[in-house]
Amino acid sequence: MQTRLRSALSALALFCTTSLALAAPATQVLGKDFEFPNTLEGMPARLSDVKGLQIKHFETSDSVNLSYWEAGSGKPLVIIPGWSASGAEFINVIHLLGQHYHVYVLDPRNQGLSERVEHGMHIARYAMDVKEFGAHLGLKSAYYLGWSMGASVIWSYIDLFGGKDIRKAVFVDEPVSIYSHADWSEQERLEAGGMTTSPERMIAAFTGSAPVNGLIADTRLFERYVAMDSPYYENSEKFVAAFAKSDPRHLSLILFDHIMSDWRDVVRNKIHMPVAIFTGDYSANVPSQRWMQSVITDASLYIYSKEEQGDHFLMFKNPIKFTRDLCEFLDR
Repeated sequence: MQTRLRSALSALALFCTTSLALAAPATQVLGKDFEFPNTLEGMPARLSDVKGLQIKHFETSDSVNLSYWEAGSGKPLVIIPGWSASGAEFINVIHLLGQHYHVYVLDPRNQGLSERVEHGMHIARYAMDVKEFGAHLGLKSAYYLGWSMGASVIWSYIDLFGGKDIRKAVFVDEPVSIYSHADWSEQERLEAGGMTTSPERMIAAFTGSAPVNGLIADTRLFERYVAMDSPYYENSEKFVAAFAKSDPRHLSLILFDHIMSDWRDVVRNKIHMPVAIFTGDYSANVPSQRWMQSVITDASLYIYSKEEQGDHFLMFKNPIKFTRDLCEFLDR
């Protein structure tokens, strides 16, 4: 009897310890607080000001430990970051959206705080990770937002699993096909958002091992990335630099599959939920985002002006407008 009691108490202690480890405040996981360089009205002055923010993790079916950021309450909103990004980039967005929704931002494998691995480097596997993430959270239905490559992951998710558990979907500035096929007309290239005819050269450019070449569209992506022309963006980028540095080699492993994926058939035929599409006048993706709106039955298109920081990073450079527009769409 005493042996069984000791075993039960030990199991309870282990459960409690594990639960604490899996559900810890962000400052505890990261080891310290962080003070943002710019003090902005309505925004956190330090990391600990982001109410209820926790960093948790779960293990995928192929044994990869993925981290995620969680805050807020209410209807669930799942955010999938773009290539190289993580929940750290979304810190201001999490702070604002967490006042209205139960927000989850998943760090994809090899990104942010998630585990570095050599396997599963396919958009389809990333989509499976999202499927297993939803199962881990016990979600029956949720809003899903994908930024950049994160939109491609959601397209793959819809292709593989359908969209019955997606209440509404949000796609932020992602071409429908990065690779431009040799037999395309210029109109087809614009509608797809084709940017390169050489994935190898584009990978070299994205990972910093070669100059930006092999592109057939002036994306202004790198120019806008380094432009610290928004104090909101400067705050989140400094936070990323402090806690979520990436490894270029591991990041590069997904790029070939990502660049070569053509999602036109999925966008045209399989998206049946309400959709919001965000882009901006700085982006070369505007024609492809207009095409998406034209073929999706219930799609709203938001095009931000240059004055509104309408580039690939519009969520981070103008989080006040973005979250206001997003909430209006989700609550419609």
